[in-house]
Amino acid sequence: MPKALSADLFAQYLRISRLLAGQLDFQSAIDAVAKEIKDIVPNDHMDVCIIAPGSTFHTAYESGIETDWSRRPPASIDHSPLRSLLRGEVDRIVTDDASTDPQFHFEGSFSFPIIEHKLKSRLHVALKVHGETIGALSCSSLRAGVYGQGDLDKASAIGDLIAPYFYALLSAERAKKSAIVEAETRVREEALRQGAGRLTEALEAERQRIGMELHDQTLADMTRFARRLERLSLMPDLPGEMLEPLTRSLQQSMRDLRQIIEQARPSVLQLFGPAEAIENHLERSIRDSGMSIEWELLDETDGASAELPQAASVAIYRIAQEAINNAIRHSQGDRVDVRLWKDKGVVVLDIRDNGIGMTTPPGLRGSGIDNMRTRARLISAQFACRSDGSGTTVSVRLPRLEQGVKI
Repeated sequence: MPKALSADLFAQYLRISRLLAGQLDFQSAIDAVAKEIKDIVPNDHMDVCIIAPGSTFHTAYESGIETDWSRRPPASIDHSPLRSLLRGEVDRIVTDDASTDPQFHFEGSFSFPIIEHKLKSRLHVALKVHGETIGALSCSSLRAGVYGQGDLDKASAIGDLIAPYFYALLSAERAKKSAIVEAETRVREEALRQGAGRLTEALEAERQRIGMELHDQTLADMTRFARRLERLSLMPDLPGEMLEPLTRSLQQSMRDLRQIIEQARPSVLQLFGPAEAIENHLERSIRDSGMSIEWELLDETDGASAELPQAASVAIYRIAQEAINNAIRHSQGDRVDVRLWKDKGVVVLDIRDNGIGMTTPPGLRGSGIDNMRTRARLISAQFACRSDGSGTTVSVRLPRLEQGVKI
């Protein structure tokens, strides 16, 4: 090789090295050096495949002709036309016509871009760091029989030059993802810890409430019935009209006890799903309040609400209970609307009243909103409570279900 040409080639390699400096992602790095590489190894299409450490998938970054290789998400190495190189079985591949070369076309291979874009001559060299293949540099031409041994040697030199830089980008990306995952895990664990603590307090308060209702209402009623029965048992003659008030009181006590049980265990929810359970609670609560409140429940989920996991169903039912009770007791409005609907495949619950809004400062409000927010966090749902002069809206956006569950 002439000395002047070697000097020019060396200068081009230096420019590639300088152009890589400061590039913070793979595509920017490819774009920065594409022209220099094209001057050394002429091509109509160039790409760099990168393998994630310990992974069987690779991602392509292209320059020149854009193909489905870069438009696809990370693809399996087993389906790559370069699988022998990416597996480390060979360090170089060169062909005069990739459209007919059988090494690029095998059962399951994703070689369609070769045919679609009429890529003929192709050369590929491994990108290696510490003896491990981390990817491949590929150059393609629309003409057949273009690349020879000299082009292959130049491409190998370029591969040796850029491989450490791409390895550094790969390491930085992995560290960044690890840091994000770790931070998200810490936040999630803290939220769950706080949420579990609030929920425990709420459950304890609910247990105490039920205990007090049983003690103050049901047990007191039972004690009163026992005393009246004891007095009646001492009477020689027992007229039927004297039993009638006792019968009515006993029936009322049974209704009160049934209501306590229903509040503690939402059987309608278990049998028919959250939409029916929320509607049942909404109708009963408004009826029992004696207030003139119009209401409507719309279930626009096409049955998806009934297919929610049990934890999600219970959580949104309890949130709806709290929001409906607040609307009836405090909003001073005359309408409550509940809507279950789907947004981009996700179930959303909205409860809105047309009342005066939340006039109490946030620091002085009760624990109802905190309980609703905690229940939402425990199922990884998004919770929002918005209030203005035209009313209050409580919204719960459930997390996307696992793949395979229809929504």
